[in-house]
Amino acid sequence: MPPAADAGSPSAGVAERLTGLVAALRSHGVRIGTGETVDAAQALEALGLADRELLREGLAATLLHGTGQRRVFDPVFDVYFPRRVGAPQESEAPAGREELRSRLAAALAADDQALIARLAVEAVDGFGGYGASPGSDGWSAYQTLDRLRPQTLMARVRDSVRAQRAGAPGFADRLLEDEIRRRIEAFRAQVATEARRRVAERRGRDEIARRAVAPTADRVDFLFAGRAQLAELRRVVQPLARKLATRLAARRRRAARGTIDLRRTLRGSLSTGGVPMRPVLRRRRPVRPELVLLCDVSGSVSGFSDFTMLLVQALHDQFSKVRVFAFVNRIDEVTGLLVHGAADPEGLGARIRTEATLTGWHGSSDYGVAFGEFDERYADAVGPRTTVFVLGDARTNMSDPNLPAVRRLCERARHVYWLNPEQRSQWGTGDSAAPAYAELVEMHECRNARQLGELIARLLPV
Repeated sequence: MPPAADAGSPSAGVAERLTGLVAALRSHGVRIGTGETVDAAQALEALGLADRELLREGLAATLLHGTGQRRVFDPVFDVYFPRRVGAPQESEAPAGREELRSRLAAALAADDQALIARLAVEAVDGFGGYGASPGSDGWSAYQTLDRLRPQTLMARVRDSVRAQRAGAPGFADRLLEDEIRRRIEAFRAQVATEARRRVAERRGRDEIARRAVAPTADRVDFLFAGRAQLAELRRVVQPLARKLATRLAARRRRAARGTIDLRRTLRGSLSTGGVPMRPVLRRRRPVRPELVLLCDVSGSVSGFSDFTMLLVQALHDQFSKVRVFAFVNRIDEVTGLLVHGAADPEGLGARIRTEATLTGWHGSSDYGVAFGEFDERYADAVGPRTTVFVLGDARTNMSDPNLPAVRRLCERARHVYWLNPEQRSQWGTGDSAAPAYAELVEMHECRNARQLGELIARLLPV
């Protein structure tokens, strides 16, 4: 029987935790190579398990490529390297609710981080279990916090700290309350981490790391992103644009070299007995494409359209001309508003919906009317060098999809692509006209920023 590993030396089980951590991070889009994994193993061997926060920083330094990835790394680390890894198991009888609240108030007043961490474990142990079995079928952070209600300890902790400082009420109380609120939020986060750890030990760490950890900003589903997630998406526009610009420039350099002219190459090989010693290239001069965006800015798809418009604005130098049109059931050009919105990305969508004429007698999407109006008013915007991107979910609210107008658009343009933020399995359900449009236009599922970047880099002509 192998000897038990102490807190300072990684065992085979800990090595499995490290490989599981790496696999979970990769599944969330964090690019980790073999070299980084080896470095992390060496860091784990050097740091051991005695100081968990030191280990966290060591693994983050070896595995991550930017601070933005900490949002994914920290909860995954907590699943694979919880507080009890490498430490003796403690088994204490769960305290009563009021006793635990009193001890928590004292710990918060003293800002005793070690005691607060232990109380988070006790809280989940005493109030977070649910199910019929003695060992509990599951663990809930929400249930724990709902029963303990740490946010109601604010006044008690504030009075305790004030008594320790022998201070009178005054302006400093506002700063003190902010500090106490921060401590309470830290305790709530530790309760959530402990509940997640227990569920992971019961159901499997890999499953919990995959399902219970929030995705990175570039993997957030456009249709389900909240206000905070959309704000974070706006912050990744510039880095994504720089990456796409580099890839597009590289494609143009390769295209400038040209492809092999087979006929001229074979003719030239006659002098060498039919051996093509000197390939002849068909040289061409790359032309920056003209780009037209047709954006549905209604309802839940507005976040997808806003982000794509901001991305195209950041990539403006990659195109010879860019024109942007927004619609709900009427269509209007918003190119000027987009350029004006460079310093105010958060207000772009609101400004478009306020200053552009996008709706008629009703406020629901009507792709057929919008396409017909574009065909009548803006036909000159599309020519043989134009690539058109249609952004929307193709849900027509049971109105006429106006396929003839879409067919005329495809005849005039060089390429027409439709980026649909809905899951492919939802196309054609309810009022979705996606299958009908897909017969005329090349339609692609585009649910997050990562997919959007890949599609733009692949579909844009050089």
